[in-house]
Formats: sequence, C-alpha cells, structure tokens
Amino acid sequence: MKAIRIKITSFISDDQPGFVECKFNDAWNKEHIVLDKVPIVTEKDLDANSDYPQDGEIACEIIKQWVDKDNRTIFTVTTEKPWSVDTIDGLTVFDVLQQQITELT
Repeated sequence: MKAIRIKITSFISDDQPGFVECKFNDAWNKEHIVLDKVPIVTEKDLDANSDYPQDGEIACEIIKQWVDKDNRTIFTVTTEKPWSVDTIDGLTVFDVLQQQITELT
C-alpha cells in the first residue's frame, strides 16, 4: 500500500489511542495539516513526552501519475481510502512529488 511521507509535529490529545498533529507540503508547496490517531500515522508509541517532529506516513491511493512542465513526476493521491483521513480543511485529494510517496510500513 502506498503512503505520503509526513512530519508528526505535536501530540494534541490523550484521548485513546492518542492524537497527533501532522503536516506535509504538496507539490505546489501548500502546507496541509492533519489531526489524527497515532496508529493511523505511525507504528511508534507516541505521547506528550515524545520528541517532535517525528516521521510518519498517511496511507493513500494513487489516482494518477503525471509529469509537470518542470519535468517533476507528480502523483495525484487520495487519503480517503483506506482510512478516511482528511486535513483540517476537509481535503482528501493532493498532488505530491514522487519522493513524498513510499510503501506503507
């Protein structure tokens, strides 16, 4: 399964199983913020005492792959599948650079 590389920037709630704030920039350098459960973005056991930022991943499905005018390979992805992850703005579809895509660990 594919995933977007993200940065887990802070722990925001002790509500089970713990919630974190995550950020990533899309291919157009727009920052996106996701608030979600720790197990959705990492296998690490994070809490308020953990060091931040931490690396994380958000599972995604690739919609299409294309090359822009600057010869960059871009993936249009959705985070709606498999776990209905969205940003604080309600977005689930993003253009990201090839190097931002990884295999979910």
